[in-house]
Amino acid sequence: MLLKLILKHSKPYTGWIIAVLILQLITTIATLYLPSLNAKIIDIGVVQSDIDYIWRTGGLMLLVALAQVASAIGAVYFGARTAMALGRDLRHAIFERVTTFSAQDVNKFGAATLITRGTNDVQQVQMLTLMMLNFMVNAPIMSIGGVIMAVREDPGLSWLVWVSVPVVLVVVGVLVLKLMPLFRQMQTRIDGINGVLREQITGIRVVRAFVRERHETERYADANDKLTQLGVKVGNLFVLMFPAIGMIMHLATAAVLWFGGHRVDSGQVEVGALTAFLQYLLQILMAVMMGTFMAMMIPRAMVSAERIDEVMSTEPSMTEAPDVELELPTPGTVEFRDVSFGYPGAEEPVLKNLSFKAEPGQTTAIIGSTGAGKTTLLNLISRLYDASEGQVLIGGRPVQELGRSVISRNVSAVPQRPYLFSGTIASNLRFGAESATDEDLWQALQVAQAADFVAERDEELDARISQGGTNISGGQRQRLCIARALAAKPKTYLFDDSFSALDVSTDAKLRAALREPTRDAAVIIVAQRVSTITGADQILVLDGGQIVARGTHEQLLETSETYQEIVASQMSIEEVA
Repeated sequence: MLLKLILKHSKPYTGWIIAVLILQLITTIATLYLPSLNAKIIDIGVVQSDIDYIWRTGGLMLLVALAQVASAIGAVYFGARTAMALGRDLRHAIFERVTTFSAQDVNKFGAATLITRGTNDVQQVQMLTLMMLNFMVNAPIMSIGGVIMAVREDPGLSWLVWVSVPVVLVVVGVLVLKLMPLFRQMQTRIDGINGVLREQITGIRVVRAFVRERHETERYADANDKLTQLGVKVGNLFVLMFPAIGMIMHLATAAVLWFGGHRVDSGQVEVGALTAFLQYLLQILMAVMMGTFMAMMIPRAMVSAERIDEVMSTEPSMTEAPDVELELPTPGTVEFRDVSFGYPGAEEPVLKNLSFKAEPGQTTAIIGSTGAGKTTLLNLISRLYDASEGQVLIGGRPVQELGRSVISRNVSAVPQRPYLFSGTIASNLRFGAESATDEDLWQALQVAQAADFVAERDEELDARISQGGTNISGGQRQRLCIARALAAKPKTYLFDDSFSALDVSTDAKLRAALREPTRDAAVIIVAQRVSTITGADQILVLDGGQIVARGTHEQLLETSETYQEIVASQMSIEEVA
């Protein structure tokens, strides 16, 4: 899976990879050639006092060393560019895939793990790619070539190679097998700590309102401690690995000097050849150590690759229609035909057999108790979810036949929890209307009763908005979200309890101002406050996911007991009259 993922996303950088491999090959050959030249200088130049030979061979060594340095620098440069580009493309691919997910798909994974998979998991694969490009040619050729060159220098000491290398491989193999399950747990615990942190940042107001800072700190500390303990276990294995390999290298060096010294003393081998053999043995063990570095990263990168592939191979539960322009038979209408919907795993459907039609120029209001399914109903129109049964139609066509951009051009929604993006007021208002002029934006702000506080700012439309709109009040945030929907000038407006943060006076002014820009559009309002919907052309009363009554405010006051109870809970007798 890991190799498949790397190969798939590194195809555009084949030229860079080939350059890395060629340069690594040159580096490795130069590295293998240098000890042999050094041995010749000692055995011929020094022993025979041949100064010219020393200069000639030393000059050749210098050229080989320069070629080695240049090729090594080039290999690291192209390897780094390839690995970083691979990471960039992987993050982009994950982001693109996640943006195609429905709300149901996102909930299945969880926001915290999707963040981890798009950042930390990609980084693990990226770093392994860098290590592979730096060592996958160097390490095996250095190992095999080093063995050949060492045996050529002194066959009598070759047994030291056959003993030391397998010992290193066994040590590394045992440790890698122990690391694999720990790395899998580590990625899961990173998900956990991200989830807790995200929850606390998002819900900081609730935490402070209920004075739960200590409890939340303990929750985070617990998740942090679990990750730390696991990291310590991994660190303990690493602590064992490096001293073990270092001890093997030192023992091998001592053995070469001990047994090689006797062979030099008996005249079986020259001093230069013994020095070259020692260098080759160290090169072999260094190559094994390079492989060890890579081997340490492989288990974690394999786990990360599996997690990335899980996201990339997940097909969106809702199939997107081709994003092409379609002629809508009845632009501006929204119709539900026997629509039912249930969340995955729920025992009962949230909505049951809903049928109604919202016409252009009319206001349709939806009211009901908490949990009646009002927001879910609007989510079906925006196609955040697909109906379990029945059909939702926009402009006379089923939503499944409409591309995402077609739905967006015809429907603008103001969510229950208003959200603004980091940028400026203008960039937020143009979120659904890129070509909107400043005049269009001011008109939208005027209708949304937001023009006054925007005009008071020095930068006006260019005033900065922080992420989530946290640098302005809730009411201002809600009015800007309404202005954003108005700027798009769609055929259908969805207001999901969008006036709850406004005072009664501002609410009344806004609803009065809405009549003109929405006179040719269908307006669907979900509301908790009865005063917001008294002027609606039709009011749907939801109870238990079903429409239990429909009509105007006056009609429902006479015919619907459920509606009467809602009104009575909010308004005095005089207000009702």
